[in-house]
Amino acid sequence: MSMAGNLRKVTGLGKVGGLRKVARLARRRPRVDLSHPARSPLGSSVVNCVTYQDGARVPGCADLVDAVERVRKSGEGFVWLGLHEPTDSEFTGVAELFDLHPLAVEDAVEAHQRPKLERYGETLFAVFKTVCYVEHEQLTATSEVVDTGEIMVFVGEDFVITVRHGRHGSLGPLREELEADPQQLAKGPAAVLHALADHVVDDYLTVTDAVQADIDQVETDVFSENGARADPGRIYQLKRELLELKRAVMPLARPVEDLATRPIRVIDPEIQAYFRDVLDHLMRAKEQIAAFDELLNSILQAHLAQVTVAQNEDMRKITAWAAVIAVPTMVCGVYGMNFTFMPELHWRVGYPLVMGVMAAACLALYRGFRRNGWL
Repeated sequence: MSMAGNLRKVTGLGKVGGLRKVARLARRRPRVDLSHPARSPLGSSVVNCVTYQDGARVPGCADLVDAVERVRKSGEGFVWLGLHEPTDSEFTGVAELFDLHPLAVEDAVEAHQRPKLERYGETLFAVFKTVCYVEHEQLTATSEVVDTGEIMVFVGEDFVITVRHGRHGSLGPLREELEADPQQLAKGPAAVLHALADHVVDDYLTVTDAVQADIDQVETDVFSENGARADPGRIYQLKRELLELKRAVMPLARPVEDLATRPIRVIDPEIQAYFRDVLDHLMRAKEQIAAFDELLNSILQAHLAQVTVAQNEDMRKITAWAAVIAVPTMVCGVYGMNFTFMPELHWRVGYPLVMGVMAAACLALYRGFRRNGWL
């Protein structure tokens, strides 16, 4: 059954009774003006709703139901609906209108999903983890380096629904870039899915380059003259933030590979060539993250080794000074026993001689330890 058939089955479009059902559904929730520009502030969960035909934006269609009805009747173009953190009640009408699978709807509303690609009938559902580098003047043990969000995408033959979660990752600029390339946008919803995937993966590369600068700074500090006194908390913090980046990038490899190689009805074979380029960029980001993880492990091990060496040097110095002090302590201990009959006790030159012997012994020990690098 075609997507149009599914929509008629669920909403009854094209029939008088079905249109009345859609009208009742529309009356149950507030009608939202969806015609505002792509960069407009979020006044509700609905960011934008635009109809595209032959790669160009169709003016008007300020209502979702009207936009879908026009596309279904004409059999050309598609609708792109953008949402930001919708609630379950807000998304219910959209799910019924487009016949979205309940499991995919639950994932889109609840968020906190692992990157994946699933097919429900003739609808494709993809989850992307978005990342953003958090600027900071100086890396500390509590600095936030990577901020993550999510974009869920429903792709059908004539619709694209994007659900965004998080404080970053606005799709307004992406929409404008696509509208500036009508030839690519004319390829349909699959072109939007490719643009989203490419946008997300390009952000991965941007963030990895920024994280590399933090790693280079930590590496420089650790291998500096006072590297043993560097704060190891910064290394652990970088590893924790790198783990967030890894959770976003690593699981996405299989979904993008499927989009690039496996035949999928809503993905035109011509678009799959573009997904292969996205896969190549994703592999590069994946390799960089794996290399960063290994490098941070090496830096941490080197730092621990430096701390151990510094502790050993401190212990050698303490031992050497204890040995130097032991000589006069021993001599003074002998002559401090207060025996009545002791050799040289009443000798006139006894005191200067003993002091000279102690000084000479201490000096000899000091020079010996100094020559061996203990002091």
